Amino acid sequence: MDISPVKEAGPAGAAIGPGAPADPVGAAALDGAALDGAAASAGGAPGGGPQGLAGHRFAPVALVVAGGLSVQFGSALAVLLMPRAGALGVVTLRLVLAAAVLLIVCRPKVRGYSRADWGTIVAFGAAMAGMNILFYQAADRIPLGAAVTLEVLGPLILSVVASRRLMNLLWAGLALGGVVLLSGGGFDRLDPTGAAFALAAGAMWAAYIVFSARTGRRFPQADGLALAMAFGAVLSLPLGIAEAGDKLLVPSTIGLGLAVALMSSVLPYTLELLALRRLPAPTFAILMSLEPAIAATAGFLVLSQALSPTDALAIALVIAASMGAVRTQVRAAARERDAAKG
Repeated sequence: MDISPVKEAGPAGAAIGPGAPADPVGAAALDGAALDGAAASAGGAPGGGPQGLAGHRFAPVALVVAGGLSVQFGSALAVLLMPRAGALGVVTLRLVLAAAVLLIVCRPKVRGYSRADWGTIVAFGAAMAGMNILFYQAADRIPLGAAVTLEVLGPLILSVVASRRLMNLLWAGLALGGVVLLSGGGFDRLDPTGAAFALAAGAMWAAYIVFSARTGRRFPQADGLALAMAFGAVLSLPLGIAEAGDKLLVPSTIGLGLAVALMSSVLPYTLELLALRRLPAPTFAILMSLEPAIAATAGFLVLSQALSPTDALAIALVIAASMGAVRTQVRAAARERDAAKG
């Protein structure tokens, strides 16, 4: 996968790179109006003609869905790998190998960035490491579908906090209903420690969304992602070595870890970073509610976890909420463009 030729435009047509205007850490990432304006301006971004990625209004949605498919099937593969290397060992393999691939492909420069840029990298990398460590601890204790269902509450809460439109709140509520239905109405039968890890992973997921968007605005191509992934790998390495030791050096384990890294980190994080350059955080967060549905499908196909009629209904509600959120955003962006032209 060649990432380097991809050229992106930032919010309001601003160039992405070290010289981009600084975005103070804080409310800017949750400013729904600013993010909506970025999405509206994307249709006229340089290089974003009808034949390009930027000119296609559904392209960011396709990127998010493709990333979700990749990450959840990668997570199912990671569950199969845990008996060999343990949860922390799998996290370390995933992040270290993903960082190596991204650094080789992107070859990011390390000079010319401001202190605020590096602060964003550190926060993004810490969010990635924390999200992965906590999620795999949960997946080691509770079923994959339940872990993702609890985890997705983080992005859903972010969508409610960040949204300034009533319809987005309604779509978030519908998605939450589907998530609750997918859980079977409660998690009392689950291991409480596993459930707590999943909820904590959801909080880190919300942070990941915020800092992924900010990284995409500050750094060219996928350079910021590569640097953040490397920082996250450094954070996870001592934990993985302590738990798995020389098991991490077994060739077959490394091969499976590379597959997990590509499916669960390199591909989805790159797609999501590109999507967040043109998709408002509230809409992106609601689209993340598709993850339990994808996880349930991956669990069925890879881990032989059966889907019940209730699960199917829950999945339908989540998909309906995601489609509604996207349609709402597309219409809002179209109105803003028309108003600007007028």
